[in-house]
Amino acid sequence: MGTMPEGSSSPRTLAEALRTRDDEELAALLRARPDLLNPVPNDVTQLATRAGTRASVVRALERLDRFALQTAEALAVAPDPAPYKTLLALLSGDEGDPDVEAALPRALGVLRGQALVWGGDDRLRLVRTVRELLAPSPTRPSPTGLGPTVAESTSGMSPGRLQDILAAAGLSTTHDPVSAVASLTSLFTDRRRMGALLDTAPSEALTVLDRLVWGPPYGEVTANPAPPVQWLRDHGMLLPASPRTVVLPREVALHLRGGRAHRVPEPVPPAVGPAASASLTQGRPQVVDSTAAGQAFTALSTVEDLLQDWHEGGPAVMRSGGLSVRDLKRAAAALDTGEQMAAFWIELAYAAGLLAADGEANERYAPTPAYDEWLTLPPAERWALLASAWLTATRTSGLIGGQDAKGRSLSALGPDLDRSAAAEVRRRVLDLLAVLPAGTAPDPETVLARLRWERPLRGGTGADANAARSAADGSVDLRSRVAAWTLTEAETLGVTGRGALSAHGRALLGPSGPSGTGPDAARTPGPDASRTAGAGPDPVALAAAALAPLLPEPLDHVLLQADLTAVAPGPLERPLAETLAVLADVESKGGATVYRFTPGSVRRALDAGRSASDLHAFLATHSRTPVPQPLSYLIDDVARRHGHLRIGAASAYVRCDDDVMLDEILADKRSQGLRLRRLAPTVLAAQADPGALLDGLRSMGYAPAAESAEGDVLITRAHARRTPPRTPPAPVPDGPPVPDPTLLGAAVKAIRAGDLAATVERKPAPEPSPNGSLPRSSSAETLATVQAAAMTGSAIWIGYVNAEGSASQRVIAPVRVEGGFVTAYDHTADEVRTYPLHRITGVAELAGDSA
Repeated sequence: MGTMPEGSSSPRTLAEALRTRDDEELAALLRARPDLLNPVPNDVTQLATRAGTRASVVRALERLDRFALQTAEALAVAPDPAPYKTLLALLSGDEGDPDVEAALPRALGVLRGQALVWGGDDRLRLVRTVRELLAPSPTRPSPTGLGPTVAESTSGMSPGRLQDILAAAGLSTTHDPVSAVASLTSLFTDRRRMGALLDTAPSEALTVLDRLVWGPPYGEVTANPAPPVQWLRDHGMLLPASPRTVVLPREVALHLRGGRAHRVPEPVPPAVGPAASASLTQGRPQVVDSTAAGQAFTALSTVEDLLQDWHEGGPAVMRSGGLSVRDLKRAAAALDTGEQMAAFWIELAYAAGLLAADGEANERYAPTPAYDEWLTLPPAERWALLASAWLTATRTSGLIGGQDAKGRSLSALGPDLDRSAAAEVRRRVLDLLAVLPAGTAPDPETVLARLRWERPLRGGTGADANAARSAADGSVDLRSRVAAWTLTEAETLGVTGRGALSAHGRALLGPSGPSGTGPDAARTPGPDASRTAGAGPDPVALAAAALAPLLPEPLDHVLLQADLTAVAPGPLERPLAETLAVLADVESKGGATVYRFTPGSVRRALDAGRSASDLHAFLATHSRTPVPQPLSYLIDDVARRHGHLRIGAASAYVRCDDDVMLDEILADKRSQGLRLRRLAPTVLAAQADPGALLDGLRSMGYAPAAESAEGDVLITRAHARRTPPRTPPAPVPDGPPVPDPTLLGAAVKAIRAGDLAATVERKPAPEPSPNGSLPRSSSAETLATVQAAAMTGSAIWIGYVNAEGSASQRVIAPVRVEGGFVTAYDHTADEVRTYPLHRITGVAELAGDSA
C-alpha cells in the first residue's frame, strides 16, 4: 500500500480509512498484526479501535525496521496532519537524500498497511497512540532528540515576556500571544532570517546550542545565567521549561540540523558481508558441505552418548526443576566438553523429545520411548529431526548459568529458559546466511547489524516504545545474543560448515529457501510464516536427503591390535557398535574410535549371556586383522574363572566346589566387611545383599556369577529405563500465531458483514421503538416481510432476543421460512443460522440492495 492521490477526499478517522480498503488490504493488516483478530472484530470501527490500543501499537512498533520507525518518529514531530513533502524534508534534510527519497514510499506503505498512519499524502496522520509513544514530552524525550515546539514551550508564558522576545529578535510587537507565537515560529522556520539572527549571536552561544541540538534538548541554568545563555533566552532560542531548566525549541533545533529529524537516517538495510576468511571456502561449497556433514555426524554421536550415559536413569530432577550444577558438570565430563556446550546438547535432546523427566516420586531424567524409535532411523533423518527441533525451539541454552529477573540461577532443563523471539532470530540468521553465495561465511558483525536494523526495538523490555528503545540501545540486547549463539550452535550442529550455510542447512529452510531477504521479510512473524501446511516437500525430508550422501557409510569391522585395543576407523553398524560397547571400554574418540579390552569389560560381556566361544567368533568375524593372542588369553582366562563362585539370596550366600578358594576368601582381610561365615565346606553365608556381595568379591579380584533360586546363572543386561510417552516441549509463541488464508478470509467477511449491519442505511420500521434500538413490527408484518425476502433473496434488518434475553440487531438474508422458524444467512455472524420467529422483535427493509 503506497500513497493515496491528493485529489481524493481524505478520511476523517482511521475507521473511515480502513473502510476504503479492499479485502486483500484488510487481510494484509490482520496478517501483519494478528493480535487484532482475537476475537474477530465485530466491524471496521471496532477494528480501528483495537488497532489504536496501547498494547497492540507497542507490538506493531516493535516489528518495524529502523527506517519505518524513523519515519514514524519524524511524523510524531511533524505538524498533524503533515503533507508528504514535509515528512520527506524531515527525513532527508535541506540538502536532500536520494536513498531516503527512494525508500520513503515503502516505509510509509508499511506504516499505512499496519494502520499506524492514515490519510492521503496531503494529510498524513499518525494514530493517536503512536504519537503519544513517539512524540517528545517533558518526562519522555523523543527518539529524535527534538524538544517541544515554540507554541508548546511558550504555553503559559506572560504576554510581556513574549513581547520582549519579539523585540530582542528584531520582530514587530503584537497585541496578543497567539500572533506573537506565530511571528516567532515564522522567524525560526525561515532559513534566511534565522541564519542572519544566528550570525549576530556570541560564539559561546553557538557552542551551547551545539550541545543541545541533537538532544537531549533540556539544560539546567542558574538564577544568573552566563551572558551566552542569557542572549539565547532573550532571543527565544532557549525557553523556560521549569524554574531552573530551559529547552531548545523544535524549530530552532531543526534549523541547526539542516531540517533533519535524525542525525543519521538509515533508509537502506546494512548488507551482510563475507568474513575475512570467506575466501578460503568461497567457490568451494563442497568443502563447506563436507565439514558440516562431519559436524552433523559428531552431533549424532554426542546425543547418543549422552542418552546412553543416562540409559539406566539419568540425574535427579531438582525440586525447583532442572538439572543441578553438579550433574551438569558430570554430563560435561562424560561428553568431554564444556558445561555450556553440554547444556546445549541436553536442551537439544529435550527439545527433540528424546529426553524428559520420568514423573516418578523420586523424579529423574531418562530417555523417552521416542529415543528408541529415533535410533532406528537412518543417520541423515536422525540429524534432520534434531536440526528441525533446534530451529523452532524457543528454549535458549545460552542463558544457562545466568540469572532470571529475581536473581535465581537458570539451570539446564529448568524453567524460565523460553524466549519467544529465539526461533524467529534463529530462522532469520539462517535466512541471511542463505543470501550469500554458496560456500561463503558471513562477517558476524554485519549479521548483528542487519538484525538490529530490522528490529531496533525488539531488545527492549520497557512498557512503551521509548523504554524499549532505551533497553535495545544497551550493551548487547537479547536478539544480538541469540544471533551470536545461533552462529555457534549452527556450526556445532552441522547446519553450517566453516561458518557458511551448508546444502542440507539450506534445505532445512524449506523448498522455497529463505523466507525473504528484504526489510519487509524481516517483519514476518514467526519462523515458519512463509510456509503453510501442504505447501511443498517437508523441510526435514529435504535436509535428510541433502545430508545422506555426505555421511560416511557405517562399517562392519574393526582393527584388533596386540595391546588389547580395537580401532574403529569410522562409524560402526549399530549391532556391532552395541556389542563392542559391552565387550570393551571406549578409550578415545575422534576420526577413529579406540576401544580397550579389560577383565572387567570381558566379564561384563559374560554377564550379559555371552560365552567365551561366542566372543571369539564375534571378534574373528568383525576384525580385519587376526585376533591377537593376548586378547584370546584374556577372554579364556576371565571365562575360566567366571561363574566359579555362585552367589544367591540367603541374605546372600557364596557356593563353590573348590573349598580351598572359600578358605582364601575367609582369610582375606578385605572380606571382613561382608561378614562371611561358613555354612558347609562349599557354602559361605553373608550379611550383605547379593549385589553388594558381587561387587565386594569382584573388587577382591574374583569373578563370581549371580544365580537364581533354581541354581541357574543369572544373565545381567543393562536396564533400559524409559519415561512414559512424552511430547516435546511446545515452543512459546512470539505473540498470536499468523492466521492462515482461510481464517483471514472468514475474518474479513465477518468484519464486512458486521460493518454492513452497523452502517447500512435502513428504511424506517413501521412501528419504531421509542429508543430506536431494535426494529419493531407486528407478527404478521414480520412473517410477510421475511417470506418476501426469502422469495426475492434480499437482505433485511431484524431485531432479535435470544433465550438468555440478550437483544441484538442483525442483517440476515432469509433462505427458508417454515414451522415458525426462519433459516437465513446471518451477515453479522457470517454463517447460516435458524431463528424462531417469535423471538424476532421486528423487521425493516434495507435502503439499498444489500444482498
